[in-house]
Amino acid sequence: MSSSPAMVARVTSAVLRQCHEFLGARSHPPRVSAETGCGNLFPSSGSGPLLQEAASGCESRGTQRFGAGACPRHAQVAPGPSRWCRCRRRLRVFAGLRRCTCCGCRGSGGEEAAGEGRNTECPRGCCSRAGGQPHGSCRGRAGAKDPGSGATMAAQDPASGCLHGKKQLPVFTWEVKANDRNYHMQFKKKVAFCLTKKKYAGNAIKTAKYNIFTFLPLNLYEQFHRMANVYFVFVILLQTVPEISTLPWYTLLFPLSCLLTIRGLRDLIDDIGRHQSDRNINSRPCEILSGKSFRWQKWRDICVGDIVRLRKESFVPADMLLLCSSEPSSLCYVETADIDGETNLKFRQALLVTHQELVSEESMAAFDGRVICEEPNSRMHSFTGTLEWRGETYSLDSERILLRGCKLRNTDVCYGLVIYAGFDSKIMRNCGKIKQKKTKLDRMMDRLVIIIFLVLLVTSLCLAIASGFWARTFQEKHTYLSALYKHTTPAQQAFFNFGGFTILLSIIIPMSMYITFEFIYLVNNFFINWDLEMYYAVKDIPAKARSTSLNDQLGQIEYIFSDKTGTLTQNVMSFKKCCINGTIYADAGPGHENKQPSGSGLTRSHHGEKLDFCDKTLLEAAWRDDDPVLREFLRLLALCHTVMVEEKGDQLVYQAASPDEEALVLAARNLGYVFLARTQDTITISELGMKRTYKVLAMLDFNSDRKRMSVLVRDPQGTIRLYTKGADTVILERLQRRGPNETFTEMALDRFAEETLRTLCLASKEVSEVEYSTWSRRHCEASILLQDRARELDKLYEEMEQNLQLLGATAIEDKLQDGVPETIQLLKLGNIKVWVLTGDKQETAMNIGYACKLLTDDMEILEEKEISEILEAYWVSSKNLSSRSEALCGGRLSQQHPEASCHKKRALVISGDFLDKILHTGEVLKEKKGRLWRWLACCRATDSQEQGSLVEKAFVDLATSCQAVICCRVTPKQKALIVQLVKKHKKAITLAIGDGANDVNMIKTADIGVGISGLEGMQAVQCSDYALAQFSYLQRLLLVHGRWAYLRICKFLRYFFYKTFAGLMAQVWFAFHSGFTAQPLYEGWFLALYNIFYTACPVLSMGLLEQDVSAKKSLEFPELYVIGQQDELFNYRVFSVTLLHGVSTSLASFYIALWAFEDHVGSKVVGDYESFAVTVATSALLSVLMEIILDTKFWTAVSFLMVTASLLFFCFLSFLTQSIDAFRIAPTVFCFPDASRSALTDPYVLLVVLLSLVVNTIPSLTIRLYRTIMGKTTIQQKIRLKARREPEPSVELRAHVPRGSFHRRSSYAFSHQEGYAGLITRGDSLRAGATRSTAPGLLPPETTPALSSLPSPSE
Repeated sequence: MSSSPAMVARVTSAVLRQCHEFLGARSHPPRVSAETGCGNLFPSSGSGPLLQEAASGCESRGTQRFGAGACPRHAQVAPGPSRWCRCRRRLRVFAGLRRCTCCGCRGSGGEEAAGEGRNTECPRGCCSRAGGQPHGSCRGRAGAKDPGSGATMAAQDPASGCLHGKKQLPVFTWEVKANDRNYHMQFKKKVAFCLTKKKYAGNAIKTAKYNIFTFLPLNLYEQFHRMANVYFVFVILLQTVPEISTLPWYTLLFPLSCLLTIRGLRDLIDDIGRHQSDRNINSRPCEILSGKSFRWQKWRDICVGDIVRLRKESFVPADMLLLCSSEPSSLCYVETADIDGETNLKFRQALLVTHQELVSEESMAAFDGRVICEEPNSRMHSFTGTLEWRGETYSLDSERILLRGCKLRNTDVCYGLVIYAGFDSKIMRNCGKIKQKKTKLDRMMDRLVIIIFLVLLVTSLCLAIASGFWARTFQEKHTYLSALYKHTTPAQQAFFNFGGFTILLSIIIPMSMYITFEFIYLVNNFFINWDLEMYYAVKDIPAKARSTSLNDQLGQIEYIFSDKTGTLTQNVMSFKKCCINGTIYADAGPGHENKQPSGSGLTRSHHGEKLDFCDKTLLEAAWRDDDPVLREFLRLLALCHTVMVEEKGDQLVYQAASPDEEALVLAARNLGYVFLARTQDTITISELGMKRTYKVLAMLDFNSDRKRMSVLVRDPQGTIRLYTKGADTVILERLQRRGPNETFTEMALDRFAEETLRTLCLASKEVSEVEYSTWSRRHCEASILLQDRARELDKLYEEMEQNLQLLGATAIEDKLQDGVPETIQLLKLGNIKVWVLTGDKQETAMNIGYACKLLTDDMEILEEKEISEILEAYWVSSKNLSSRSEALCGGRLSQQHPEASCHKKRALVISGDFLDKILHTGEVLKEKKGRLWRWLACCRATDSQEQGSLVEKAFVDLATSCQAVICCRVTPKQKALIVQLVKKHKKAITLAIGDGANDVNMIKTADIGVGISGLEGMQAVQCSDYALAQFSYLQRLLLVHGRWAYLRICKFLRYFFYKTFAGLMAQVWFAFHSGFTAQPLYEGWFLALYNIFYTACPVLSMGLLEQDVSAKKSLEFPELYVIGQQDELFNYRVFSVTLLHGVSTSLASFYIALWAFEDHVGSKVVGDYESFAVTVATSALLSVLMEIILDTKFWTAVSFLMVTASLLFFCFLSFLTQSIDAFRIAPTVFCFPDASRSALTDPYVLLVVLLSLVVNTIPSLTIRLYRTIMGKTTIQQKIRLKARREPEPSVELRAHVPRGSFHRRSSYAFSHQEGYAGLITRGDSLRAGATRSTAPGLLPPETTPALSSLPSPSE
């Protein structure tokens, strides 16, 4: 068969091309994308800039021809003419229609790519990285990827035929089919061993710990984690052995059962509250598509794959894919306060295909799309998946997803497909588990119980061995008594004596101590609940102690982790001050009513509403309307914004992308300039009662680089004006001239910044017709550019925003809760570090940090770059352990600034993304330059656990060396991680405080969790240990109640152990004089009642009422709080001293009585064993009571009665248990007849008791006298001395910015995010008067007439 020359040429060309490609691949190593695995295997001969396209993940030259420079993954060419769009997909030409196979849009130009070597691109810029907001339909098909997600969606692109390397793609196994419950029911996943459960969770949640079957075993299991309970069970088991038992076993089982019951009931009450909360949430109503219609069901009935209809103001019940809504272009506005703490609205948008096709309930019922996406995870701000429907594949990202916990706002109806339900939802994945919390003293007590138990066993063993030797010696000397011992041997006697001594000494750890513990905790809880200083009368919310066993730990807090929104702030922005034409107008104070002048005509303004800003002079000047600058100032506030407006009856409701913008629009409305309505190209306002409509010629929106926003409008008279607002750093340099007014305005800005207000500059200019027409033509050309569109538009915006005339400046206050700066100042003086963990933006969080005095101007702010360098220095010096502290303390600072030292004040400001990179919290490590990032990548491959722990410790050491830490854009799981890291590496006691669902995990993780009863619901309160109404109450909770509780518990423990050792260690000394026979020294009733009645009352009084200083002094001297942080009042040293003190008291009491009774019998023939026991017992009891009297610092009538009651109990109960009548009734039970009356009526015995009391009291008095003489003052005395020398530090808000500094100005513009300008100019968010974007059949009957959320100009 002969070949034509044309065929030969084509074959030759193909071979040469393949050779060229092969050689290019050999000579140029492939550059593989870290995100998609796609590499550019071909040499680049073009000179265009390298494009890293977000749509495909390829690296290709923008000006390359198709054959040589394109990505080989996309180089599979179908026959026929084809070309490339900007996203590097092929444009196929079918019947003359060129369409991008990635997004379906048409390319530009008519040349073939192979012929002209020029790329064609989507004219709408959908695939352009620089091309603004993507169009709703241009989200890409198969193979397109979510920006930042790092993965393509399918193994093969069905539209373009692009073959993807399967080994380079992540495997997505989460598959959701719409309207197909049976499909999801068949999947199971292995849990443990052979146990399985459903792969797709139901939507019911359960946050409670117990149920009716698990309460008893789980609660007992938790309680027996306390070593004391295990110890008591061991003693009870010993008591069941008759040969060594001293009391019936059930007499000890009863108090242990009472103790377990008290704690169990406490846990049960807490868990019942969780069950009620779960029941309320699971029973919320929702509409689920069932068959061909929607039916009202409960949240718990929702399953994966269901289609749910949501109405305005309802909460999203599960993580759902937005299918469509009643808004134009299927927009959906949500509030995410429970997720990230932000109250401003965010919008989500459905795919164009579902928006257009799902127009009725019938189409919803017929919808059979399939979503393939990532497995459930805790990443709140990312989602990667695809929707496959009708043979097409569409890319999905987080902007298509409605997360559980969001609240639907400004949207009548929306429909969603459930992707993750119940515990698979992202918010539930971030909630964490309920953890059993134990205080530091509890953990120490567990260790002490083990130590005491081991000492007890060793002591009993030694005494038992001694008893065996003594028995053998006794039998050898007294052989005539051998009949008594013929059934036992010395070894057997030693064994039984070992058990007897163990039981006899077991009361050293008395059960009554733990019962008294619980009572003290309970009463201290009531003190917190009853404190009127922590009662918030405005909302009738008292403080509430929800946990009954953590009070003492409130006095040992070292780190506080606080949410920002709703915890430090009120979620309210208020317009406080402004400077107009060189005049400052300020708030005249509270209580001013919104009294509009008569005839204003503002029928839709909020009459009777109190103003946050009210300056009578400004209000009168505005209504006189004789100042053109003031008129333009107020007109700018009403026109230059992206606020949406909605009518509710006769009122206007504004919704803004930022609460700052809403505050400005409200201020203009209150001054007579009311924003009424907007369309795609007009804005209607009411100026002093006169309705005027302005034509919007262009909107120049905010972004992080421009730091300003402008609107170009034509007024009703035909004049074109540009209104601009933004940061002073960008506005002032664009002014036409700098005169006195401008200078004064700069001074006003400095003054506003000193007061930590969020400032903004306002300017305007008139634009001529010629200038506008030229600019407009260039603007239209730049708007359709396919490359560098954003840059060209920014240049045009820059040209227009020149030669401005300054109108003035505004100052907005992000209202802090009352007393926040003062509280943080006091906490810092108490050596408590406050960290702010927020989901908000960095600039906003820093501004609040300055406002609440957490940050000050003399601090060096360490951000990501500096942190990376310091961590690198730490890593380099990690091999030299002695240099680690210098590396952290100095590091980069010591190199660049030799004068910097560890004493320099520093603050740390980091983001959630940065935490992901350095702490490996599950997110993808993005490629970074520098040794640190290369080292981090290496850590993953080799020895990752050890290296990761080193990074964690380095970060924690750096953060804790700073005076303040602010973490921005952190997820709930990251908040908990930070708390966990500080607990792990610093062994510090932590407190977390928040008010929303996004704070729950952090509250559960911290040692103490405090919930604020705020605007974000009660989720945080329900999971907290303590509930407060205001952040400022934290100072009283910690510095007063916490410190008192720690002081009381520590003193209680000290004196309980002291009195136990002092009274009962005499049993050991008596063994040396009783043949080691485990014979009790005391009467059995004395042993039983000693810890319950004789000595319990004074110790209980100390545990409930003791104070070293008053509440006022505790707040006046917050330095007193350091005592608890340093464990000064109860530690192993204090316990050892207490042990020695108790042993010395018992020795003195026993041997003084033994000395007195050795050779003397007294005038009443008192010298028997019973009288000796009574004498020793009385001496020990009085010595213990005297020690408590000496150390009590806060005497009340109750304290006096408690001491008196102890003596009366001793006398009365001794009389009852030692009466002759009781002995006659039960001689074995009441075996000390008349012993106390006989002994204590003898003057000789009384002198012995008095001598013992004096000997035991002298050491305590001597130590106190020595401290006074030698000048070893207590910490309280040192603080009072310091107060006399130095004035108390002021907590007023002081200036922290030098005049003329731009460092802290314009926080409003810096923190503002992009508004709705893109939606407005495209018309996506607006409805024409007669146009419906969603078919009426899809809307429920009650919502159909209320389609228009924005009034049209004709209304």
